[in-house]
Amino acid sequence: MDAFYASVEQRDRPELRGRPVIVGADPSGRGVVSAASYEARRFGVHSAMPIGRAARLCPDGAFVPVDMDKYAEVSREVMEILADFTPLLEPVSIDEAFLDVTGTEGLHGDGPAVARAIKARIVASLRLTASVGVAANKFVAKVASDLRKPDGLVVVAAGTEADFLAPLPVSRLWGVGRVTAEGLEAMGLQTIGQLAVIPAELLEARFGPSGPSLQALAHGRDDRAVEPFAAPKSMGAEETFGQDHRDADRLHATLREQAERVARELRAGGYAGRCVTLKLRFADFSTLTRRHTDDATQDGLAIYRRARALLDRIPLRQPVRLIGLSVSSLGPAAAGQLSLLEPDVQRRERLARAMDRVTARFGEESLRPASVVQRPRRGPLPSA
Repeated sequence: MDAFYASVEQRDRPELRGRPVIVGADPSGRGVVSAASYEARRFGVHSAMPIGRAARLCPDGAFVPVDMDKYAEVSREVMEILADFTPLLEPVSIDEAFLDVTGTEGLHGDGPAVARAIKARIVASLRLTASVGVAANKFVAKVASDLRKPDGLVVVAAGTEADFLAPLPVSRLWGVGRVTAEGLEAMGLQTIGQLAVIPAELLEARFGPSGPSLQALAHGRDDRAVEPFAAPKSMGAEETFGQDHRDADRLHATLREQAERVARELRAGGYAGRCVTLKLRFADFSTLTRRHTDDATQDGLAIYRRARALLDRIPLRQPVRLIGLSVSSLGPAAAGQLSLLEPDVQRRERLARAMDRVTARFGEESLRPASVVQRPRRGPLPSA
């Protein structure tokens, strides 16, 4: 989908159409940009940018708070449209998916015909635009989908993948982040075509096991299948504070609330996770992560205890700007396989599911652990 959150807001609020729209935190605060319309991108605004910088780059932009419930509902409508064309549908985020349309030619035509039909259905049904890439494999289709946004359609014929990729920057390759890109550029490799002619042995010596896979992608080779309804790799939550601080009680309370939020998501999806990761970002923007792996859990208290143990081992030499936790190494929740080491686990699981039913009906704020509720200080008792 094209600038998904911002496009939904422009669709629903006519006064925002044609204006630079920035979806994210309060511009007077310290959060980040979640999405920027194409009008805002002309000012240099992009997702994950600090919201304060976005406000300086685009002071006349319309700053809109995130409405995840609305975006999730529109995402569901988009996925329903895609599922009408093939059962081989792999959502990879709230606004993006892979489709394998092999064998559907008799119903919908070839790949480009399916792409055009999908784009037309989304416009007609949802009044939104999508960009589509059509290719023989997932990687090339993904790259193609990004090249002519918004409302783009790029088709890469089978056998032309290497020629299509050759002029593009190496940063387009899956797995090439900032560090790898700098390493490739240090070797004089700026385009995918330049990388494609480097011997795989040299790339392996420089980048380890990922070196040969980079070269395979540079030639447009990718044998990964579309995996319908693949389980998420992780679930997490994080918060940027309005002011940097070292208040341990507040850090603990924030982690407790995040652990309960993630636990609800795990239970709703039928997952349990083994690895809990703590993330801290400090006042100088340096970021630290710590992990702990144990028995699989979907219990908010267990997740919190693991995250807090990680936090308590970290010396806070400077104030904290952001704190977050995530749970990964997910698998199906094994109902009834409860630890005998914690006699209260089964009781907590029943209580958690009862709380889930309440919060599903009345909202997340309707029930919260007492430890995360800020209690007003009591004043002196009135005199008799």
